Amino acid sequence: MRGVEDLPPTISVEEAGQILGVSRRSAYRAAENGELPTLRLGRRLLVPTARLLAMLGLPADGSKQLEGADR
Repeated sequence: MRGVEDLPPTISVEEAGQILGVSRRSAYRAAENGELPTLRLGRRLLVPTARLLAMLGLPADGSKQLEGADR
């Protein structure tokens, strides 16, 4: 799996599941329940990388920002 800094603007639900450490089925279930942010483009269901990273408390630009460093 590639590093966070190498991720494109959107990833597949399967890739998001790998990042989250859950099964493919769990990732699709989370997407269906609205727990995983998604975009539908035609028949494809994609996860916006920035929103996924924000959900995990990680900076979208790949920098190693410490939580609470802006205080």
